[in-house]
Amino acid sequence: MALRVAGVIVQSCDNPPTVRELAPGQAATFGRGSAQSPVDIALPDVAISRVAGRILAVEDHWLVSNLSVRNTYVIENPEGGGEFIKVAPRRLEMPVPFEFSRVIVPGTDKSAAFYVFAPQHAYADIAAVPDGSADATRTSFPLDETAKYFMILLALCEPRLRNASSPVIPTAPEIVDRLAGLPATTGLTRAAVNFHIDYLAREKLRVKSPDSTEKPKADWQRNALVSLALQFDLVREEHLALLSQ
Repeated sequence: MALRVAGVIVQSCDNPPTVRELAPGQAATFGRGSAQSPVDIALPDVAISRVAGRILAVEDHWLVSNLSVRNTYVIENPEGGGEFIKVAPRRLEMPVPFEFSRVIVPGTDKSAAFYVFAPQHAYADIAAVPDGSADATRTSFPLDETAKYFMILLALCEPRLRNASSPVIPTAPEIVDRLAGLPATTGLTRAAVNFHIDYLAREKLRVKSPDSTEKPKADWQRNALVSLALQFDLVREEHLALLSQ
């Protein structure tokens, strides 16, 4: 088993950066600071509280406290395709699940930021044991990453994977254009895209039509597929490499 180093590293965006190494149980403060209220990570902006927050190191993760009475902070995962969490004002010791994080604090003209590096996450080493019995555990969403329908699902999710706040969900013609020239989707047509989207919705991801007395919008399937696929990490940022083959 690899040795895992406990504690976290907090690093400012200055040049050269200020770096604070925190052992479990140690804390670092951030904010505008003053002679009476010094901080570990200085964010010199008049819109930022003198002591705006605190980072507390735990064994393999960290907690953040927002000491502002009005500002919400955002913590981004720079490696997660736009993944982020929000820290409400006065929220104390909120766990942060990212190994690498950018903490963003709103300022006057632009936001201030700094980085936090946590230890690598631990995962259970569970070997897959084939089980052919009738009550064997089955796959919730049996997707074949080499199949044409997976490429279509990936193209649907691409804008959201690249920018989590993007409202764009590609149409069938846009998917045809995006996948043109890729060996796995040779000869793809608009009708074929719509067939695969319907197949994904009915058979693979089993999304249901909105429960409404009104007629659902024509693009409800695409919206539902993107939401479900991203929610359960069925398509991830590393899959984007398939779009450049």
